[in-house]
Amino acid sequence: DALRPVHETFARDPRFNIILLPHNVGKRKAQIAAIRRSAGDMVLNVDSDTILASDVITELVPKMQDPAVGAAMGQLTASNRNESWLTRLIDMEYWLACNEERAAQARFGAVMCCCGPCAMYRRSALVMLLDQYESQFFRGKPSDFGEDRHLTILMLKAGFRTEYVPSAIAATVVPNRLKPYLRQQLRWARSTFRDTLLGLRLLPGLNRFLTLDVVGQNLGPLLLALSVLTALAQLALTGTPPWWTVLMIVAMTMIRCSIVAFRARQLRFLGFSLHTFINIFLLLPL
Repeated sequence: DALRPVHETFARDPRFNIILLPHNVGKRKAQIAAIRRSAGDMVLNVDSDTILASDVITELVPKMQDPAVGAAMGQLTASNRNESWLTRLIDMEYWLACNEERAAQARFGAVMCCCGPCAMYRRSALVMLLDQYESQFFRGKPSDFGEDRHLTILMLKAGFRTEYVPSAIAATVVPNRLKPYLRQQLRWARSTFRDTLLGLRLLPGLNRFLTLDVVGQNLGPLLLALSVLTALAQLALTGTPPWWTVLMIVAMTMIRCSIVAFRARQLRFLGFSLHTFINIFLLLPL
């Protein structure tokens, strides 16, 4: 029903080919149906709550001119950034994920997750990988999360490079309340850990930095959790506050936020230090 006005508006426009499926089959099945009926050289994946800058395609296509590149993602921002304190934090989180993590990975030709809101794929590569993409199972059931990360891993596994284009801007709606945000983060964490197992087989053929990056992304939260548990044990058993642990976490947080604020030329990133509290007290227990 929600798509009916869209269909009525664009159905007669020859530039669009709208596919109406009989029922809600989920994102992955809908993607596959669209890819199989597509005809161009490139496929641009966009989430339904995402608004693209007018030059996104012209920014992404040059990167895809290299036949060795299988996918390229744009830079994500929060379209509802000013809605709440949480959306402001998430917008900064997206900047960090794109302009630190993805940008660093792209220097070595392997962005480990081309994010779903704005990612361009080489159609010939997609067609080759569709069967593997469609047949992914998790705990004995067809997977219904982590599509973007899994598809990226399949691209890398097939020998293609994946890239990041910071000038291709896409604004997407982010959660404005903690409960939906925590559910989203839990879903993404499950996807990260699950597809890391598949990605481990790729690491010997990739740059050593990417091995360090993948190991750090997966061990980092575990080490932080261990530090917090050790600090709590010290407090419970000895009655002394774990000042060294607290000071170390605070120092690392402020150093990181200060560096990002300097790089981005935006003091607002100093406020991203508040995300540490969410990470320790809300995300880690999940």
